Amino acid sequence: MSWRTGWGWRALQAATLVLLAVGFVCVGEAAWIHVKAYVAQVAIARAWHRAQAGAPDAKPWPWADTRPIARLTAGQGAHELMVLEGSNGRNLAFGPTHDPASVLPGERGNSVIQGHRDTHFAFLRDLRIGDTLRVDLADGRSSSFAIVDLRIVDSRRWRIALDADAPRLTLVTCYPFDAVRSGGPLRMVVTAAAISEGSSTTIGSIPLLRFAYLG
Repeated sequence: MSWRTGWGWRALQAATLVLLAVGFVCVGEAAWIHVKAYVAQVAIARAWHRAQAGAPDAKPWPWADTRPIARLTAGQGAHELMVLEGSNGRNLAFGPTHDPASVLPGERGNSVIQGHRDTHFAFLRDLRIGDTLRVDLADGRSSSFAIVDLRIVDSRRWRIALDADAPRLTLVTCYPFDAVRSGGPLRMVVTAAAISEGSSTTIGSIPLLRFAYLG
């Protein structure tokens, strides 16, 4: 009996079907992550508009334990993202999140916003020194920032300093962007300093944000 007509052929067919099923599951899961990220941003944007209209606790969905606190714009409007309050893993699935230990964007100090490398913050890989970012708050305040530093750090040995003499904005995501498995220790950190219209400040004159060495 040829292996093509015996148990060997049937085993090969079964293994092929299993591999195809696993592949479909992986592709479907990846697609669902992106769909969820997009749909959530739509719902969060609606809550954001309610907050702008004066709603005291504008939640994106009835059971949400978070709310939108800012709108982040990069690349002259090419990337517009709603930022959620609270930097836990659950909220990160729906959008970038503001670290509550840091100040609000535009206030004196360093405001830290985190996002996933494969969805909302995938565009960070294309940012360059001198690029501008804009952050709008629901109360009408807005701030513009210029990127002054891009670096990769090991989160086991370094942490971002939250104190600053002027308004700063720091965007953080996992690194590398094409990693097969998430949860590694490396982070891409984008540091931006506040700028104002008509300001004569140059990027080179802005001191870089300090990092604290953990040993």
